[in-house]
Amino acid sequence: MKTNKHVYIIVMLLITGIALTAVFGINADPLKIRGMKDIRFGIDIKGGVEAVFEPSNLDRVPTESELESARAILETRMDAQNILDREITVDKGSGHIIVRFPWKSGETDFDPQKAIAELGETARLTFRDPDGNIIVEGKDVKESKVQLDKRSNQPVVTLEFNDEGAKAFEEATGRLINKPISIYMDETLISSPMVNEKITGGNSIITNMKSTEEAKALSDKINSGALPFSLVSKNHSTITPTMGSGALGVMVKAGVIAFAVVCIFMLVYYRLLGVVACFALLLQIAVQLLALSIPQITLTLTGIAGIILSIGMGVDANVIISERIREELNGGKTLGYSIDTGYNKAFSAVFDGNITTIAASIIMMIFGTGALLSFGYTLMIGCILNFVSGVTASKIMTKSMSMNKVFAKKSLYGLKVKVKEAK
Repeated sequence: MKTNKHVYIIVMLLITGIALTAVFGINADPLKIRGMKDIRFGIDIKGGVEAVFEPSNLDRVPTESELESARAILETRMDAQNILDREITVDKGSGHIIVRFPWKSGETDFDPQKAIAELGETARLTFRDPDGNIIVEGKDVKESKVQLDKRSNQPVVTLEFNDEGAKAFEEATGRLINKPISIYMDETLISSPMVNEKITGGNSIITNMKSTEEAKALSDKINSGALPFSLVSKNHSTITPTMGSGALGVMVKAGVIAFAVVCIFMLVYYRLLGVVACFALLLQIAVQLLALSIPQITLTLTGIAGIILSIGMGVDANVIISERIREELNGGKTLGYSIDTGYNKAFSAVFDGNITTIAASIIMMIFGTGALLSFGYTLMIGCILNFVSGVTASKIMTKSMSMNKVFAKKSLYGLKVKVKEAK
C-alpha cells in the first residue's frame, strides 16, 4: 500500500472531525447531520408511549386474521421508521391492539397523542368509482413507490396490486375511461386521478404530481392505508424507563471511562501502535453513533451490548496486529517489513472472527424483530468498521508515521531492547 509520510495527520484530523460530528452533529444549512444527542433510545433507556387502538366505524369485533393483518402492518410501518424497540399485542377478545414504543429523539413535551401521530394515519384506504362504490381496498395494494417518468421527467406514484386487486382494478378501469377513480382515507378524499386507458397486469401510475414531495406524501398514505379497518386510539399513556431515568447518563460516563482505560492500556503497552489503535477505535465508535443517529435506528440496551461487543472485537484486532508487528521487529526485521508482514499475518484472524459475526448479525436482522434487530444492527456495523478502521485506517496511519524520522525508532513500535549485563 503506497502512502505519504504526512497522510497520518490528514487521517487523524479526519477522524477527529468525524468524532466531533458524531457527538455534536451539524446543524448548518444546507447540511444537517444528527449527532449523538439525536439518537432515538429504546423504552428501557428513555421510556415511551403505550397506546390502545380499537376499530373505528366497525359494528363487530374484528376477526383474528384481520387483527393479525393490522398488527403486521403496524410492524411494517415501525420497521420503515426504524422504530425497533416496540411491543405490539393483539387482544382477540376485545379486538384491541396494544402498542408500546419509545419516544422520538429530541422529544421534550412528551405528548402521547403527538407521538402516536408518528405511526401515520390508521385509517382504511379505498379506491372508489364516481358513484361512491368501492372498487379496491388498501389491503389489495402490494406496494406504492415514487418514480420519475422517463418521458416527462416528472414524479409519478406507482401502484402494484395483488391478484385480487389487479383483477378488480382492470375491470374498473375498463369501464371508467375518461372518468376519475377517487382514493379515500376513511371518508377523506386524498386523490382523484383520471383513468386514461384500461390497465392490465396489476401495475398502474398516478401522474400530474406537482412535486416529488406531493408524490411521496400520496405514496406514503397509500402504503399506510392497507389496514383492513380504521383504528383509533382512545386510551394512551406514558411509559417510564425500565432502567430508571438516570440510566443513560450513567452509561455514557461508564462508556467514556472504559474507552479512556482501554486507550491508556494501549498507549502504555503498545506505545505508538497504541496511539494508532486509539484513533482507530475512536473512528469505529463515531461512525457507529452516526449509523444510529442519522437513520434514527432505535438504540436499546441490547443494541448497546452489540456496540460493546464490536468494540471489544476492535480492541482484539488491534492487539493481534500490534503483537504480530512486535514479533517481526523482535525477529530482527526492518520496520517497514514488520508493519506490512504484521498486518498481513493478522488479517486472516481478524477476518475470520468478524465475518462470522457479521453473518450471524445479518441472520438476526432477517429473522429477528424489535430489540434483537437493534443488537444485530449495531454488532454488524461495528464488525464492518473493524475492517475499515482497525485494519485499513490504522495501517495507513502506521505506515505513514513510520516514514518520519521522529517516529522511525523501532522501540516506539514495541521492539524489546536487550540490555547487556555489566561484567
